Amino acid sequence: MEETYSSQKFLRYDIIVDVAPEVKWVPENGYKNLKIVVEIDSDIDAQRASEQELKRRYKSLGLLRIITDRGLQIGDVVVLDISATTIDQDESNVQKIPSAESKGFHFDTEDGDKVLPGFLDSIIGIRQGETKSFPLVFPESWRQENLRGVHAQFTVECKELFYRELPELNDSLAEKLLPGCTTLEQVKESLLQRCLEVEQTAKEQATDNAILDQLHKMIEVDIPQSLFEEQGRQLYGAQLLQIQANMKLNEQQLASLSSPKAVNEYLESQKENITSVIKQNLAVGDIFRRENLQFPTEELVKEVENSISEFKRHKQEYDEERIREQVQEVLEGAKVLEWLKEHAEIEYKTR
Repeated sequence: MEETYSSQKFLRYDIIVDVAPEVKWVPENGYKNLKIVVEIDSDIDAQRASEQELKRRYKSLGLLRIITDRGLQIGDVVVLDISATTIDQDESNVQKIPSAESKGFHFDTEDGDKVLPGFLDSIIGIRQGETKSFPLVFPESWRQENLRGVHAQFTVECKELFYRELPELNDSLAEKLLPGCTTLEQVKESLLQRCLEVEQTAKEQATDNAILDQLHKMIEVDIPQSLFEEQGRQLYGAQLLQIQANMKLNEQQLASLSSPKAVNEYLESQKENITSVIKQNLAVGDIFRRENLQFPTEELVKEVENSISEFKRHKQEYDEERIREQVQEVLEGAKVLEWLKEHAEIEYKTR
């Protein structure tokens, strides 16, 4: 530039920078009148969960005895080899269903609600060494989308068959069911209290998720590429930290997962999710400013220190200023969610 510059001529250069995205609410101030429907899984219902946990602990105290003189009944435990294929008039189109196949599958008949509807009824009466074949249809609510509505032919072989020999359920089992308890009633109360805490946590998390999901749909915003990449790298970094904590990756594995190729593949495959997170964060930050919300400074300092200690523990590089910004976003989010829950109309439904 110095060599080409002349005071007799004009010098022009362009600078391209990203600007902070502007959030537009549709409708304007729509966040002030949220109507949220929160679906709660029936499995977390405290009363039901505590009863199931008591039952599980009680059954663990029993002994399994081999059955030789009768077929399968409710309450028995059976070991099965299972195979399944699709049903089609054209036999050339029949295919195996790998996810439905299993060898040595231990099935407690009291857990019939955890398998395909109709499966338990189809194997009742089966004896050791016997094979049964029967058709079933995967329901539209099945967890694997590609199997919903599929007609399948199951073949099941009974390898082993057991019944439980259980002790009498009374106060004498209290200590074995839950150490520290002396009566069956104490066991029930303690388990219920634990499950109530789990239920409350799950309910709060489901509520937060439902609110955030609705928020990101209520704003229109142009997301700069730099912001998208930064957010994506943060999410990927957090995922790596979790993997490292769970699996203790060696240097070679960590280097491979940290490569530009791996990061870019993540950004591409998780584009929709990353965009949703950004829109949620922008929406939350906008509400925080509009409603003049605040949180204690000492809370920010404490959380920053905790985050830095985690990075040090895993021997990871970190940017303290960036950590402070991230922690501030989290605290702002918590305060906004608290405010929204106070002002929103929330309905809970059990599924």
